[in-house]
Amino acid sequence: MLGDILLILLGFVIGLVIGFFVARYAMKKYMKKNPPINEKMIEAMMSSMGRKPSQKQVKQVMNQMMRNM
Repeated sequence: MLGDILLILLGFVIGLVIGFFVARYAMKKYMKKNPPINEKMIEAMMSSMGRKPSQKQVKQVMNQMMRNM
């Protein structure tokens, strides 16, 4: 009886751990494919702060954001 309960709990914990890593992998893959921000949004944000960004600056910001994902 006690052994059965422990096996069920062990299976549940293992399932949670595997589920976490699978979900994490899927989310990283999705975010890399569909980033929440694009170059147009970065340009608009920098322009709203009163500066006209060069393409190099926009690329630098995009690269920094991709590295942090």
